[in-house]
Amino acid sequence: MRLSNIVKSVLKTAVYIMDQTAEKVDRASDRASEIAHETRNRISGHEDHTLRNLFAFAAGIGVGVGAGILLAPSSGTELRNTIGDKVHEMSNKVRNRTSEVYPTGTEAR
Repeated sequence: MRLSNIVKSVLKTAVYIMDQTAEKVDRASDRASEIAHETRNRISGHEDHTLRNLFAFAAGIGVGVGAGILLAPSSGTELRNTIGDKVHEMSNKVRNRTSEVYPTGTEAR
């Protein structure tokens, strides 16, 4: 009986030491994560880039519009007329194709 009490005491002590070690490791890991986060913020900075992104977006739109105006093959009026003519041609082709009557299987001969 005395031997079993000693074994129980040794096992309880081992479990206690493992629990304490696990808690210390968890605390050390949490502290390491905090230090890494603080260091990352100090190196890269934690600035709000919303205004800079807004200006970059507006500049991109301006460059795109400018390039479109400079590189357009024709004026706006000419381009709209050309597009309108193409739309009318396509609609006439569609009308001509749909006006033809095709026999169906339900019609009697």
